[in-house]
Amino acid sequence: MSTLAPVARSRTYWLLADCWNIVRRGLTHYQRQPVNIAWQLGFPILSVLLYGYVFGSAMKVPGGGDYKDFLMPGMFVMTMAFGFINTATVVVYDSTKGVIDRFRSMPMASSAVVAGRGVTDLIVACAELGIMMLTALAMGWRPDGGWGFLAAFGLLLWLRFALIWIGVWLGLIVPNPEAAGGLFAVAFPLTMISSIFVAPQLMPDWLGWVAAWNPISSTAAATRELFGTPVGGSDSWVEQHALLMAGVWPVVLTVIFLPLAVRRFQRLSR
Repeated sequence: MSTLAPVARSRTYWLLADCWNIVRRGLTHYQRQPVNIAWQLGFPILSVLLYGYVFGSAMKVPGGGDYKDFLMPGMFVMTMAFGFINTATVVVYDSTKGVIDRFRSMPMASSAVVAGRGVTDLIVACAELGIMMLTALAMGWRPDGGWGFLAAFGLLLWLRFALIWIGVWLGLIVPNPEAAGGLFAVAFPLTMISSIFVAPQLMPDWLGWVAAWNPISSTAAATRELFGTPVGGSDSWVEQHALLMAGVWPVVLTVIFLPLAVRRFQRLSR
């Protein structure tokens, strides 16, 4: 038993070291090209300004309340949801340029490449959320503090963690970075048919049902509740159990897409 322990520690050490090197490489790219984060945040911030100031007076919130308080948690969710496009773009760029093949030829843990990408994206997601929340505070958004705030922050990162594996899987499938940019056409309706901008009960019955069962809607409803701006008036089971489903949906997505991403990554060398 004692002779096997050093080997196990050695493998764990090198796994963590390889993962950290991938993370450091990804963060270095952001440091040298900060315009990438600005580009990722540009659309959500413009959407906040557009919906909050231009359309906000015409938007309704079930049960009353300020539309900005309803909108801000949804915008945080949208920022996390759009993050999978950036993940896919970075992965397909490394794949088409031979970077991933170079990593696979090195004496490094193959899982470190995927894990390092995930850790990098979570770190960037924290920075994005921080900037978005400062923007919201400047617009007058005032959430409840305490553990609810931290729990909401955690749920947002939990959703982002699940979507990372969708981004990795898509990045290993699409042929080039230009095609990865086209994933916006998938992400946009996915976020629009949700409770990010409008409560599902204000939509037509069939569309409201689809929006309510959208995993993004569960996280949006849960974060609103934790931030102290819940939306009442819904008879939908999934909306009444938003906190539960906000934890369950990312698990489901991870169970589906993480094995797909790992399997696709392993097939690159075949």
